[in-house]
Amino acid sequence: MNRLSDDYFADMYSQSPDPWEFDERWYEERKRALTAAVLPRRRFRSAFEPGCSIGNLTEVLVGRCDHVLATDVVDDVLARARVRLAGAAVTFRRWALGDPWPAGSFDLVVLSEVAYYLSPEALHRTLDELDDHLTDDGVIVAVHWRHPVPDYPQTGDAVHDALAARPGLVRTARYADPDVLIETFEPASADPASVAAREGLVG
Repeated sequence: MNRLSDDYFADMYSQSPDPWEFDERWYEERKRALTAAVLPRRRFRSAFEPGCSIGNLTEVLVGRCDHVLATDVVDDVLARARVRLAGAAVTFRRWALGDPWPAGSFDLVVLSEVAYYLSPEALHRTLDELDDHLTDDGVIVAVHWRHPVPDYPQTGDAVHDALAARPGLVRTARYADPDVLIETFEPASADPASVAAREGLVG
């Protein structure tokens, strides 16, 4: 199995319009705030968010990005996200992580609660493709639940270990608690500076 099937997610949403309670849980609201806070720049040109679901995190991203490409595998979910963000600078598209990547380059790629749906081998192939679509000054932010889920091919920590092992990436920020791991990675070739250094606060 390369990844969880589209039917898995269609079944989840057939049972509840918000099966992970993105709209209701403080855990989810807090996680979105932490994700936004860990980003090293105030603005990004073009973001890619696979697995956008009903658009809660997408709503945060449109406030920080000139344009967002957001994808999911369930048509009804994409329709709800379009309503939520009508008029915003976002394009919604049906697409699954593990498919061939959309054309174009992105200076922000958001892997939020999606990469553990891939097998380790499929994740490796996906990250190879990501390399080809990340700009030289691009940022990957990875956000994943840390507790094991029997249905998922791998854990969130395993996903982050795979990102950290990529020779062309460096970890530039990390937030961890018992439940969630949030990290940013940037191309090593860019020799990324800290936020304070970018702001001229330190040499």
